[in-house]
Order: sequence, then C-alpha cells, then structure tokens
Amino acid sequence: MKSVYGFVIKPIGERYNNTKKVGDKELIVNTEVFNHQYVNRKAKVISTPIIGNTEIEVNDDVIVHHNVFRRWHDQHGKERNSGNYFNEDTYIVYIDQIFAYKRYWRWQPLKGYNFIQPLKQTNPLYNEKEKLKGIVKYTDGCVKEGDIVGFLPIDKYEFVINGERLYRVKSNAITIKYENKRNEEAYNPSWAQGS
Repeated sequence: MKSVYGFVIKPIGERYNNTKKVGDKELIVNTEVFNHQYVNRKAKVISTPIIGNTEIEVNDDVIVHHNVFRRWHDQHGKERNSGNYFNEDTYIVYIDQIFAYKRYWRWQPLKGYNFIQPLKQTNPLYNEKEKLKGIVKYTDGCVKEGDIVGFLPIDKYEFVINGERLYRVKSNAITIKYENKRNEEAYNPSWAQGS
C-alpha cells in the first residue's frame, strides 16, 4: 500500500507506553487516553509517499507527533481514533508529523529539528529542576552534537529516546551556543531511564 503524499507507518509496540516493568510484574502507570506523555511516538515506515523526495526510507524507525496514535473522546463521549488512523496497526502521516528517523542504530533529526538533553539546575535560588540550556544529542547540522546551547522555552517538546529525556527544539529556537563547558550535569529523571 502506498499513499500519494503520506508515509504509511506501523507503531513499534502498542499505541500507548503506559506500563512499566517492576521486578517480574507489570505496573500500569496511566489509564487516561488523553494524556500525551504516555502516547507511543515510535513507528516503522512501511511505505514512502509516491510524490516528493525524502531521506526517510522503508523500514526506518521514526519519531512521530504525539497525536498520531492517540485516541480521543468526541462531544458525545465516544472514543475515536486520530485522523492518521487507517486500520488497527497502520497509520498515514505526513512529513510535518515526523521529527527524526533511525537508520543503522543512529537517530537523525529532520531538517529544522534538534534533540537536546536539558541540564540540571544547580542554583538553589531557582524553583525549576532544569535550565533552559542543554547538551545537543541529535542535530540537523545547525550546531554540533555535544555542544551546550540555550533555547527558547516555548519551543521545547519532550521525548524519551534511548532512555534519555530530550527536548525537540527547532533550529531557529536555539538562541546561543556556550563556548565554556563547566561542570554541567544532564537532567534525566528516573522515570525516563526505563523507556
């Protein structure tokens, strides 16, 4: 099956990542369909669009928007699928709903996106646990991996990739590259490490 403008994808795993293994038991950590934090965002590409050029290939793993696999309730309380739903394990997404692809065990963001791991806030005068700066983990080339950068707070979207909590930040939302690396420590909460 091919789509004219869309990518045909299948979720890797279930629609929701709402269970956690504790010892030999499985714990359900969320039962709400509307909470975006527990929606699966990883998929495998089944086919690429007929029209348009893309660096994404068949069998690549991709990171997609949180609404792709999400279910929701309409005004009558009926549970519905997203607009990307095709059938129980197949969805059609467009290039603006894909943020990164994985080939040969390496994630590569699409042009215009970067994934940044936030740094721990060490100043006791601040109420936040993390700073608005971080370590570049995956880049589109606007900065280098390992650089410490600052970014706008309005453009950070949370993802868990390879057990690390990262923000997807648009390239034009990176405001500064810090040249002096001090004793900065990455902020990766324990709940992200098991994913």
